[in-house]
Amino acid sequence: MSMEESVRTCLAKYVVISGRARRSEYWWFALFVFAVSIVLNLVETLVLQGLTFGLISLLWSLAVLLPGICVGGRRLHDRDMSAWWLLLALIPGLGAIILLVLFCLPGTDGPNRFGPDPLGRTPSGMAAA
Repeated sequence: MSMEESVRTCLAKYVVISGRARRSEYWWFALFVFAVSIVLNLVETLVLQGLTFGLISLLWSLAVLLPGICVGGRRLHDRDMSAWWLLLALIPGLGAIILLVLFCLPGTDGPNRFGPDPLGRTPSGMAAA
C-alpha cells in the first residue's frame, strides 16, 4: 500500500474503527501526519514568526486525531486484539512503547473476529487463490 492509498483510506474511514488495517496503512499514515506536523511547525515558527500562537498546528492535530485513533484500533484488530488496548497510551512512557511494539508486529494470518485478512492470506500463511 502506498502513502497516497494509505492516507486516502484513513481519511475515508475517518471514524470507522471496525475492520483491519495493514502495517503499511498505519505507518504510512503516521509518517504523513508527522511530516505535515513538522512542516506546519516550521511555517508557524519561521514564516509567521509565532503570530498564530500554534493555532494552525493545533487545528491539524485535532483534524487527524480521530483518524489516528481509528487506524490504530484497526491495526490492533489486525493482531486480533480489541481497540481498547489503545488505552495503554494513557500509561506514561511504557504504554507508548508497548503500543509501538504491537503496531510493528505482523497481523494474524487469515480471517479473525474483526474481518478478513487485508493481505488476503490464509491461516497457513499462503496467499489466498
